[in-house]
Amino acid sequence: MSEPTLKESPIHTLAITGGIGSGKSYIATILTECYGIPVYNCDKEAKRLNNESPEIRKKLKALVGDEVYGTDGELQKKVLADFLFKNEENAQRINAITHPAVANDFKQWTLQKLAEGHHIVAMECAILFESGFDRLVDTVINVYAPTSICIERATKRDGVDAKAIKRRIAMQMSNEERNQRSQFTILNDGTELKQQLDAIIEKLNA
Repeated sequence: MSEPTLKESPIHTLAITGGIGSGKSYIATILTECYGIPVYNCDKEAKRLNNESPEIRKKLKALVGDEVYGTDGELQKKVLADFLFKNEENAQRINAITHPAVANDFKQWTLQKLAEGHHIVAMECAILFESGFDRLVDTVINVYAPTSICIERATKRDGVDAKAIKRRIAMQMSNEERNQRSQFTILNDGTELKQQLDAIIEKLNA
């Protein structure tokens, strides 16, 4: 018997997306801690796969340079990010290496969570639509915040200046387009966050 696809499985797959500094990871943490929904972090798992897969390691070194891996053999996230955000062509070439591996890993992870008894799972992905990963899920939540708040959060988190964050934001899909392509939106400016999530989860459970 062939392995079931996600769409054929009795599990609801949810995606959390949003721009830089929107607070996707914070929303993902709340989903797990308050609602018991396991979340697959695409950035984290891509880094794991980049470290574990000899094929990916070989391709990234050829594309970015040997410095993309440190002397300890670990992926250098800043080196990879600097290369990726330099221009759209670089981003596409990186994504062509990592996206297929992440998509397959998410499918396997979801089926494992189904076997563990979960009926809702989520993925956190900044480039959900650009990667085509939205095709892997049933429902999308876009997390957004005023640009000034996003820049402030990202500069503190990444240790880079506001100009660098603005350049990264300019390369991403606009928040308006993400909102249009999502089933739900969450304003993450520090107000009424739990109420917004409660309403969404209630609709999903219904």
